[in-house]
Amino acid sequence: MAGNMRSRWTDFLTTDGEKPDRNRDSEFEEPPATRANLLSVWEAGWSCLFSALQPLTDADLTRTITIRGEKHSVMQAINRQLAHYPNHVGQIVLLAKHFAGDRWQTLSVPRKGSAEFNRKVAAGEASQR
Repeated sequence: MAGNMRSRWTDFLTTDGEKPDRNRDSEFEEPPATRANLLSVWEAGWSCLFSALQPLTDADLTRTITIRGEKHSVMQAINRQLAHYPNHVGQIVLLAKHFAGDRWQTLSVPRKGSAEFNRKVAAGEASQR
């Protein structure tokens, strides 16, 4: 994801979203060696995204950009990535759950815990946010 984010969001409005220096295949073959390296790359990717989105105005949303030479409105490009990243986050969660096994701690309402969660929300003891 970080390589995609760097490529898509660096000079977002002025250069193609697939940068010529990106070697996508190597991103799968040579992953970061340590947790610290992985987190650094992860944070750098998200930083590219937020730095590109922050200055956008309503007028920018209809501008045309390119990704791999294909034209997109800025809004289309944002929506494209908005669909892309959650898919990968889901893959990461699935793998984490698999590797954690019995040590997994749910990220949402636990199994067989819906009724209790709903009761707590209704009583103001928990939030759905």
